[in-house]
Amino acid sequence: MISQFSRLLVGQLAATLLISIATPMLSIAQNNVGNDSTVVYPATYFSEFNPITAQDMLDRIPGVGSTTGGNSGGPPRGFSGGGNPSGGGRGFGGGNSGGNEILINGKRTAGKNNQTSGQLERITAGQVNYIELIRGTSGSLDVRGSGQVVNVVLFDELASTSISYEVSTDRFLDHQLEPGGSLSLSGQSGKFNYILSASASPRYDHSISKETSILGDFTANDTVREDRIREQTDYEFSTNLNYDINTANSVRFNALFAEKNNPTEVMRFTNDLRVTPNVLSQEREDIPGEQDNWEVGGDYEYLSPNGNRFKVLFISNQSNRSATRERFEIQADGSEDKELFLDTASTTKERIVRGSYTMGIFDGQDIEFGAERAQTILDSNLALGLVDSLGAPSSAFGGLVPQTVSNANSQVEEIRYEPFVIHNWIINSKMSLETTLLYETSEIKQSGDVSNKRDFNFVKPKIDFRYDMTPQLQLRGTIEKVVNQLSFADFVAANDDQDDDANTQAGNANLRQEWLWKYDLNAEYRLPNDTGVVSANIYYHQHHDVIERIDVSTSQTSLASANGNIGDGDMYGITMNASIRMRMINLPNLLITSSLTVEDSSITDPFLGIDRRFQFNARGFNSFGFRHDIPKWNMNWGGRWMNRHDGNNKRYDIDDIELAAGDPRASVFVEYVDSRGITYRVDANGFTNNFGCRERQRFVGRVSSGILEEIEDRCSSSGRALTFKLSGTF
Repeated sequence: MISQFSRLLVGQLAATLLISIATPMLSIAQNNVGNDSTVVYPATYFSEFNPITAQDMLDRIPGVGSTTGGNSGGPPRGFSGGGNPSGGGRGFGGGNSGGNEILINGKRTAGKNNQTSGQLERITAGQVNYIELIRGTSGSLDVRGSGQVVNVVLFDELASTSISYEVSTDRFLDHQLEPGGSLSLSGQSGKFNYILSASASPRYDHSISKETSILGDFTANDTVREDRIREQTDYEFSTNLNYDINTANSVRFNALFAEKNNPTEVMRFTNDLRVTPNVLSQEREDIPGEQDNWEVGGDYEYLSPNGNRFKVLFISNQSNRSATRERFEIQADGSEDKELFLDTASTTKERIVRGSYTMGIFDGQDIEFGAERAQTILDSNLALGLVDSLGAPSSAFGGLVPQTVSNANSQVEEIRYEPFVIHNWIINSKMSLETTLLYETSEIKQSGDVSNKRDFNFVKPKIDFRYDMTPQLQLRGTIEKVVNQLSFADFVAANDDQDDDANTQAGNANLRQEWLWKYDLNAEYRLPNDTGVVSANIYYHQHHDVIERIDVSTSQTSLASANGNIGDGDMYGITMNASIRMRMINLPNLLITSSLTVEDSSITDPFLGIDRRFQFNARGFNSFGFRHDIPKWNMNWGGRWMNRHDGNNKRYDIDDIELAAGDPRASVFVEYVDSRGITYRVDANGFTNNFGCRERQRFVGRVSSGILEEIEDRCSSSGRALTFKLSGTF
């Protein structure tokens, strides 16, 4: 009997291959937009769709835009994490190691929170001259090593000013209404381009979770229901300024400020099933949280008469976070007794400067050499107060007794230098080769409760070979050594909001960078007559010094774990994507997208000594989406369905094992543009069950003892949300 998962996998694979094979034979309706490795979409290509912004234009390009708008696809929020200075990308680097890179007029924004892709919603369609997809590699590009470069080219010296606006209302399952909106001013005056914008984005979330627990002998333990409401609205102000001083000199400046306060209220109801009659207890948590961040960045570029280029970029940013978590036990008479005080605060700073010089050396060859310096600093503080008869209460700890927490107050600083050389060789009209050599040297030191200093050195080569078998079919092979950024939050003690029985997580001052060898083979075929694109990528990654949970206990009676280096492991898989216009059924404006990833991994668990998958490494991911434009009615609609392949998706810790699973996610939208150019849009998100579930097996002592203490089965969901948006330009 074939399992449901196997049938789904086979069906998804068959659908992707069928579309890929059948479409080129059936598509004959429209002239191709290009017969080169670089494909150009002029502004006139998008006219029938009545686009308002540059993002609207990208959404109509097969293989680039999202069927539902706003992003370029991939796993949805919640399936994979993002980056930040304390836990994400390492400076500018030599380029993007995969995916699409967005440029505007051939330039990327010198920013990490304020990125080029974020400008697309603020650039009006009338400012766009053409959009080109660059699948090759060249020293003239502002980025290197990207899977595909999307370059949005604006009209030159067209004096214009445009105001874009959007107002929105989100309605959630609990009937809460949250307003939002944005306003941006963009324009050009001679050689000066500018974008000024402000936005308020609702991030309200009301999640309801239910947990059932049984003891190690499989008798009932308790049930827990938790209501968690986060009242959050993100306010963001940003600017992007570009000025071409003359034909040889240009400068760009970017700035951003954001406030993302996230006060949270939690109500928890626990029903003890071990006694008769059952005893119901109630807890309340009050967690006022404050967050803000700012960033400034810029670059200067000089082009010499012989085509050589000098460029210098800089970024400075700072992120501030603070939260005070207080838990109260609610008594039968309605009074409250405080039982937990946990105050956390952190400030992360990053300062980066990068300079490079690019020059031609032989016909079809150029070389770029330069260096980057980056400084990253984390200041972290934690204060824990509990009910304790052995100590004296303190007002600084919420009236509770101060507790000693190891590594609670620390500063972590990394100074990194990275000289690099990038050689680009266009061998002939079909083949190109890009080779990169980077040398990274860094010093990480920690002070405060823990004092430690270490030096690291890495040589990071990369080879990127591309072969255009035809103008439509490109093969690409890459070999690269990647060094991942350390999350500074792992160095220090932190709040543990995933386990009510453990208030804090330990830090680890002895972390080393995780690094890996990446071997990727990619094939991309752009179907004739702009019908679409299909691609496949086979990869094998050799990971070293993998960071997962390790034992940092200081005694046999006080168990503790933290993120640490557990050894080496392998990861391998295949990803297939298809983005097709349905011309074969006479619906050229119906864009169908499909993706499938199948992945596996292997590493030795430090607690049990068994061979297992990487921590929370799903077996794969698949999605299906569509976008249907109906120009005669000035409307379009679409949707997207996404699913993570569950099964053996676990995290192993010192005294428990967690298994994660979740329902598929789905969203739909409908959009109408009236004669004045005003867009009306309705989005429905999460209209499936949308449950995320976790099974946690707790053990007596270490997990290696094999003595089961408790099994917790918990599922939670935020439910459905409807969004109405009205947007336009003038």
